[in-house]
Amino acid sequence: MSSTARLVITAVVHQNRPVAEVAATYGVHRSWVYRLVRRYEQDGEAALEPRSRRPKTVPRATSAEKVTAILALREELTAAGHDAGPATIAEHLTRRGVTVSVATIWRTLNRHGLITPEPKKRPKASYIRFEASAPNECWQSDFTHVRLKGGTDTEVITWLDDHSRYALSVTAHTVITGQTVTTTFQTTAAEHGLPATVLTDNGLVYTTHSLKARNSFQRLLHKLGIHQKNGAPNHTPRPRARSNASSRPSKSTSQPERPRTTSPSSRPTSTPSSPTTTPPARTAPSAVAPHERRTSPHPKPSR
Repeated sequence: MSSTARLVITAVVHQNRPVAEVAATYGVHRSWVYRLVRRYEQDGEAALEPRSRRPKTVPRATSAEKVTAILALREELTAAGHDAGPATIAEHLTRRGVTVSVATIWRTLNRHGLITPEPKKRPKASYIRFEASAPNECWQSDFTHVRLKGGTDTEVITWLDDHSRYALSVTAHTVITGQTVTTTFQTTAAEHGLPATVLTDNGLVYTTHSLKARNSFQRLLHKLGIHQKNGAPNHTPRPRARSNASSRPSKSTSQPERPRTTSPSSRPTSTPSSPTTTPPARTAPSAVAPHERRTSPHPKPSR
């Protein structure tokens, strides 16, 4: 803008060209040319430099009296060894009949270099331990769909000790039902003892609280005095302190592996198929209550 202004001033003042002609030549408004000429007559060469567009007054700006009160109170509280944060200063000002928001006080202190930047503080949730503190304090259970090398579909259920991350039981079945959960739990408990708490997702084979009823697994836990915890809806509970990948069966497409199984003496006798043999073709488990079996014959693999 300064170069255009210099050309306009040269044309109008020094060459005595008409304002309308100069405005048309340089593509500016005639009123701007008149203002520029008046400024040049008053300020000389300084009129050709760009001017600040900052408004002359800011009606909503913090008054100088309030700024002075904030800074004085900050110094007073700091000298006395008291807390001198924005919230404390706001409280003291309120008692004195001066209303200033905490955010305004913070910006005022920061503008005067009285705020020391702090690194992002560690969230309080990070101090909470997510794994059990002792064996058998909490068991976790989940199951996943696995397709064997021959194309046969099977489902693998795992019982995991949350403290040691030890896989207490990993068994394969044609389909996981409520009876499968109950049987594998009883078999695992007979070998390792009863847990104090069981953590599962909201699958109907584990809980039917959404139906306002109890399935066989819930009734068994209630009878044994075991507390049952469930994750949030549509969320599979996983320990956030350590990895749970070691308890999941391999799903390699190039060389699928058969899932691990428990010893023959600890395998439930009521499972639809033996873990050591290839499971037969899937059949609908009509004898199982609808609320105790999966709603889909081909569940999605767990993430």
